[in-house]
Amino acid sequence: MNETTRPRQGRGSAAGGGVGHATLRSPEFRLAVNVYAGLRKDLFHDAFAYRPLPRMKTDGPLTRRLRGRIREYASWTPHAFVGFLAFCSLLFGLGHGDQEWFGGIAWLLGGLLLAAPVVMTLVRPVGAFWLSCAVALMSGTTADHGGFGPWSPGTFFMHLCVLAVVGLRTRPRVAAWMWALTVVLGLVLSSVQGSYGGNAVPMATVYALVLLVICVLHIRRDAERQVSAEKSVTAVERDRRTVLEERTNIARELHDVVAHHMSVVAIQAEAAPYRVENPPPELAQAFVTIRENAVAALTELRRVLGVVRAEDYEAPDAPQPTLADLDSLLANVREAGLPVEKVITGAVRELPQGVELSAYRIVQEALSNTLRHAPGAAARVEIGYVLGGLGLRIVNGPATAEAGPSQGSGHGITGMEERVAMLGGAMTAEPGAEGGYEVTVFIPVAAAEPEPAATSLAKDGQA
Repeated sequence: MNETTRPRQGRGSAAGGGVGHATLRSPEFRLAVNVYAGLRKDLFHDAFAYRPLPRMKTDGPLTRRLRGRIREYASWTPHAFVGFLAFCSLLFGLGHGDQEWFGGIAWLLGGLLLAAPVVMTLVRPVGAFWLSCAVALMSGTTADHGGFGPWSPGTFFMHLCVLAVVGLRTRPRVAAWMWALTVVLGLVLSSVQGSYGGNAVPMATVYALVLLVICVLHIRRDAERQVSAEKSVTAVERDRRTVLEERTNIARELHDVVAHHMSVVAIQAEAAPYRVENPPPELAQAFVTIRENAVAALTELRRVLGVVRAEDYEAPDAPQPTLADLDSLLANVREAGLPVEKVITGAVRELPQGVELSAYRIVQEALSNTLRHAPGAAARVEIGYVLGGLGLRIVNGPATAEAGPSQGSGHGITGMEERVAMLGGAMTAEPGAEGGYEVTVFIPVAAAEPEPAATSLAKDGQA
């Protein structure tokens, strides 16, 4: 079975006639168009635009050790090196036969013509390449190289310097275009001079090796730049994640505080009518409304987490509670109907603020869980000041009434575990042997270093 492809009809072609746009839109044609577009963009568009060579950074391993004006002068090292190459090109023009241009006095003009393209790479790199090609073409068509052509030593060195500097200043694709045009220029000069098989092929090979090294340097520089950009992005993401973690901690702080107080309000509002014999209906309805509002506030509390994570959120400045405020916490819990007992063992001493705050929050969360999940139970809070740190034990008995629907967020135990882990402590939370629940925590606290004797004597003397 043969497959016949019918050419598309183009405008102006007869039906069933020529190929029309099929030929114009062929892959070869598109490839040629793309090649020409790339060449025109890289070497023809704004070829003589002013692009000065920037100064070198002086934060390298060697230049950073320099001081004063020496370090400032070191930033001009690339410009000085290009100037040195231009001087060498000038010497080549004065000492290697290029002086035969236009007569005896042209030796100086030949040297300047060889140095000019190299100097031009400092301000107009692509234009310097075209000037170098023009100088090489002039040298190849007017000077006699003794059968060893088409490149004279001066034009070879000058063109090599221009290719290297321009290749370093531009992209690898531009360097590839320059090499291809250099090969074409060598072939043209060989045909003009009739020196086929001269030094055109060796020179093209040398140019290719030099430009290959330059392309490798470009690839390495781009890779380093990409790695640096990725490191910057990673650092930004890490900072952002740290901020989000801090805001999450703030959100849990809000949950610990607000959820506890709203739980107490809800329980007090529910239990208040039963403490008064034959309460008026208006009073009972008022307490029902208070409890409903408290429960609704607990529901909305979860949405506070999203507000805390907002970009423009600013945490309010407020004093953080410590273990010294524990009595007021226990008093509120007792008013809510939870009998709680506090037992302190060991010598009470001032602990770091982070330990005090975490201990307060752990006790607060444990009692809040008792209020929510074990109504009618009694609780016991034990605080032990030991030599190596602080011990906490919050235990409650079994519930004596049916617990209502929980309004908590379910992060109570998780929040306590994170607080303890942050301080390098240990925590267990498990059901008790008699049907209740027990939370035990140990937070290590480094012993305070004793003051030197000289400092103590100085303080006694001031007293």
